[in-house]
Amino acid sequence: MAYWIDTHCHLDAAEFGDQAPAVRALAAAHHVVHCVLPAVERANFETVRQLAHAGGDSYALGIHPLYVAQALISDLQALDDALKRYRDDPRLVAVGEIGLDFFVPALCESPLRERQEFFYRAQLQLARQHGLPVILHVRRSADRLIKGLRDLGRPGREGEPFKWQGIAHAFNGSAQQAQAFIHLGLKLGFGGALTYARAQQLRRLATTLPLSSLVLETDAPDMPPHWIYQTAAQREAGAPQGRNQPAELPRIGAELASLRGISAQALAQATTQNALAALPKLAAWQELVHGAGLP
Repeated sequence: MAYWIDTHCHLDAAEFGDQAPAVRALAAAHHVVHCVLPAVERANFETVRQLAHAGGDSYALGIHPLYVAQALISDLQALDDALKRYRDDPRLVAVGEIGLDFFVPALCESPLRERQEFFYRAQLQLARQHGLPVILHVRRSADRLIKGLRDLGRPGREGEPFKWQGIAHAFNGSAQQAQAFIHLGLKLGFGGALTYARAQQLRRLATTLPLSSLVLETDAPDMPPHWIYQTAAQREAGAPQGRNQPAELPRIGAELASLRGISAQALAQATTQNALAALPKLAAWQELVHGAGLP
């Protein structure tokens, strides 16, 4: 039996509403034993924390780049305060979702481009300060994210470079960028995007990168696999856009396993081990280890 960890899903999203507990129960029925719920803004810090505790899952706290336009500088102090307040909470596993987004045109221009960089670097510093991994939003921004990790990971007083841990979520960059993230200590998140035959570069990377560098995620309710996605023409004709959910993770994992020529169980065991390495506080939940057949 294969058991899975969804390292990135937004069960607090409006698309789930009061159905979040049922969505989580369905995922459990499909052997998704754990989910990581990243925050996206100050307003949902407490929501993801409560959902994680209610569902037996984990959470991360951070300010998403798509939310920096309305974020206040004081939100960074609120994040720092929350990380202090919950430092002993075993379900708080990372600072995230943070990063840079250069896909949305307005975010590529001043002043939002610089504002994104400011919030990204400030949150990297908080992750260092609190000894937590990071969950990074990567959308046409890999090189700048890597630069931030390198700049803020430079040797300190002891002369040793800071060792990053965490996940480059929804990775869709080049092989060189992938290797840079891996060298810096991060795992790479793969999800529904790899299920599209046209995503040849991404499927090639998912196949050829070291298995030890990969984790699985849904990004639910977003990043739907091909069997859920509806084209614009289909939506105009009245077909509803399918809602991604953590219960889809085993099928996504099975597709990645097929691409790599290994069993789904072998992939589940490897990606569970990788998730534990990326987010060490997950090890507190022994069912993850024993359920995945790890020693």
